[in-house]
Amino acid sequence: MAQSAGATAPAAPAAAPTIADLQRQIDDLKAMLEQLKAAQAAPAPVAAAPAMPAPALAQQQPAQAAPIGVPVEKPIVVANADPAPAAKPKPKAWYEKLRLRGYTQMRFNQIVSGDADAPAGISRLRTIGDGDVRGDSNFSFRRMRLILQGDLNEHVSLYFQPDFAAAVSNQSVGERREGSVSLRDMYADVFPTGDKAFRIRLGQSKVPYGWENMQSSSNRLALDRTDSINTAAAGERDLGIVAYYTPPKVQKIWDRLTADGQKLFGNYGAFGFGAFNGQGLNRTEGNDGVMLVGLATWPFELDGLGLDGQVFEIGGSVMHNRIRPEIRTGGLSPTAFKDERVGIHAILYPKPIGVQAEWNWGTGPEFVPATGRIEERPLDGGYVQLMGKIDKSPVGPFYPFARWQYYRGGFKAAVNAPRLETEELELGFEFQLDPALEITTTYGFASRKEADERRFGQAEGQIFRVQAQWNY
Repeated sequence: MAQSAGATAPAAPAAAPTIADLQRQIDDLKAMLEQLKAAQAAPAPVAAAPAMPAPALAQQQPAQAAPIGVPVEKPIVVANADPAPAAKPKPKAWYEKLRLRGYTQMRFNQIVSGDADAPAGISRLRTIGDGDVRGDSNFSFRRMRLILQGDLNEHVSLYFQPDFAAAVSNQSVGERREGSVSLRDMYADVFPTGDKAFRIRLGQSKVPYGWENMQSSSNRLALDRTDSINTAAAGERDLGIVAYYTPPKVQKIWDRLTADGQKLFGNYGAFGFGAFNGQGLNRTEGNDGVMLVGLATWPFELDGLGLDGQVFEIGGSVMHNRIRPEIRTGGLSPTAFKDERVGIHAILYPKPIGVQAEWNWGTGPEFVPATGRIEERPLDGGYVQLMGKIDKSPVGPFYPFARWQYYRGGFKAAVNAPRLETEELELGFEFQLDPALEITTTYGFASRKEADERRFGQAEGQIFRVQAQWNY
């Protein structure tokens, strides 16, 4: 019994210091909790840093457990009431907002039959839309465009388009030089109210006359514009200022047609009015007057007539100008001639069949052989085009078309403003092997007077043409 008592006696002293250590730790924890509560009650916000010693203490003694019967206090977390605001992203520089795109057109022209060549003084089969329709032509680049565009800020955007497939004449005794660079567009769009429904365009841009003239060559079915409409503004562009307005309702319809794969004329506004030099593309102004031009067009949805999804668009254009044509003896005509026109257009977008037509009338300069002088003469002409749209075919989206055109009048952009007499029926189709590649094939039956006042009569013949266009 004495030995048993002696064996248990040492255990009491060993237990006593363990309990004392635990009690001391509990007291320390209670004191620390009181400090945290006091800090939380203070008016100024306190960062969470003072609470860090508690986790540190727990890490120092992970094996310690609270004795039975002692309540365990939950840790108090002090949140930061005002987190630091996130840094605003740096705005993009203007050059980071620009994008580069473009397209190239390569053509094969072949006069199958007719007046490919003729003696001096007799008209040859030629077109004003493509100088490579001639007896000795095979392959050629028609257009090679690069477009740089983008929003400089919410009020100003930039559009710059040169063409690397222009031709320069009168080189080496009249021989042409291909592959020259020519400025097509260089303008800024200004949005005064920030609303892009209204814009003011400053610089060299398209003259808002004629629906076909406004339509991009990359989006047109026929290879060339018609003589009757294009003679109003050859090259389609001039230097000046123009205002466009597109109501949101109209823009919504055009956006839907674009998504459907329709070939629109581009967003040049449902209403446009401009003032330009009036002398023509890349030509120095020849008088102190300006050319005034206006265009209006409006699409109508035909769902209420049972033609679900089909759209009919109608509108017109006006032009008031005076121009001094180039003369064969050099320089410009000493006289400025009246150059005035009015035109109408109508388009039933194909779904799957559609029709497109334009006609215009006016007065312009024209060389009169009987007098040997340029005079003001009446002009008129237009075209009618029947077209289809087949979304699915073995060769991709398929667009067949047939176009007849007619024009009688002067050509103010050519030397001495020669008279044109054009009648042509053109059959063709376009198919898109890939979104980046389009192939267009046409066969035309033409009767034309050459754009040269020294050549007389009508040239007739048939023309086979193929164009490959790649977009990038």
